[in-house]
Amino acid sequence: MVTGGNKGIGFEICKQLASQGILVVLTARDVKKGNEAFEKLKDSGLSENVVFHQLDVVEPASIASLVDFIESHFGKLDILVTSADPFLNFSSLLRGFLTILYVIFILVYFSVSAK
Repeated sequence: MVTGGNKGIGFEICKQLASQGILVVLTARDVKKGNEAFEKLKDSGLSENVVFHQLDVVEPASIASLVDFIESHFGKLDILVTSADPFLNFSSLLRGFLTILYVIFILVYFSVSAK
């Protein structure tokens, strides 16, 4: 799974992992931008190895939705790349930091419990 996979380094990581045959969950806060990134990868012939799911790393409901998606479709998460920037302004710094810790905890918990 790659957070912020719709642009920049996150997009390139998605592209490189998918080109190596790794199934990648590309995530993006903005559904339109995430779908556009998915379409670019599809046009490159990588659609078999990429799926898109919306994720806003500072929204607990969005995180819960992604956890449910990963658990129901894949059972566990093998790779987590955090490329999203939740710190869009200073007032969200602490909230973003705590949310990222929560995401990591949940994903590690489900990864360990799935074994």
